[in-house]
Amino acid sequence: MSTSEIESTLEEPLEAPLESRAPTATAVVEAPPSPPRGGLAGGLLKLARPKQWVKNVLVFAAPLASGRLDEWYVIKQSAIMFLLFCLAASAIYYVNDAFDVEADREHPTKRNRPIASGVVPVKLAWVLGPILGIGAVTLGVLLCNAGTALVLGLYVALNIAYCFSFKHVVVLDLAMVASGFLFRAMAGGTASELPLSRWFLLTAGFGSLFMVAGKRYSEMVLMGEEAAKTRASLANYSITYLRFVWQMAVSVTLLTYSLWAFQIPEGDSTLAWHQLSLIPFGFAFLRYAVYVDAGTAGSPEDVLLKDKVLVGLGFAWLLTFVLGVFHV
Repeated sequence: MSTSEIESTLEEPLEAPLESRAPTATAVVEAPPSPPRGGLAGGLLKLARPKQWVKNVLVFAAPLASGRLDEWYVIKQSAIMFLLFCLAASAIYYVNDAFDVEADREHPTKRNRPIASGVVPVKLAWVLGPILGIGAVTLGVLLCNAGTALVLGLYVALNIAYCFSFKHVVVLDLAMVASGFLFRAMAGGTASELPLSRWFLLTAGFGSLFMVAGKRYSEMVLMGEEAAKTRASLANYSITYLRFVWQMAVSVTLLTYSLWAFQIPEGDSTLAWHQLSLIPFGFAFLRYAVYVDAGTAGSPEDVLLKDKVLVGLGFAWLLTFVLGVFHV
């Protein structure tokens, strides 16, 4: 299937030609900021980025891989972790937007964020951010265990450090963002005290690096030299380097997933479902790579949710993996 056919499955702005997007960005600069609905309460909710909470479903990955997701205790602990990561992630967004408020006000779209547009006071964000972060770690101790609280604490601390400094350090900025996904995958296991396979962790880590590098690559393809003005760290990268990173990351991800799939015992099943899950897993990455290569993967959540073929491949992978987990 060609790139044009892939792009036609998505709604705007993903299907728009790259050439048609630059004028739109210019037009946005001239428009006044559009504050979120609902006043302060609506601004606080938007600032928490609820659309990004879909990333937190990764906490269910380890319980699913272990075949224990059908146990009430494991389901309860995983659900708690999902909510705690929503709190922790929101804390990071509060601090990040408060720290970047002046830069966001100069950005064509980020100027509409609640703090940059003046809906949420900067001081309030500085107060609520740490409260949410400390609250998530404290609840991790009370509702789960010390190991879970440690994972949450490291997630919050490293991401705060990223907001203040590491986002400008070459390579380390990519690793820091990717680590957030890895912490989510780890927390799902620690909350239920499940063993974590090293191949599972490597798959989660390099898969996350692929997504992060692919997003940065798309931003550079889309905006060219202007990309560094909206994300300063991109001034340190070239398109060819980011292409190398996401291609390397996807290769390692497929390798470690293969090693993981062949390591998992299949029980009495006549079909090696875990091994068969490699097929939809691999093709899902190939499908997503089309968007990365075209420079339209700047918003991964939009790609993942709007591409029906990609969603279908995801369900196919989930089905084959679950069949393997429960030895059908």
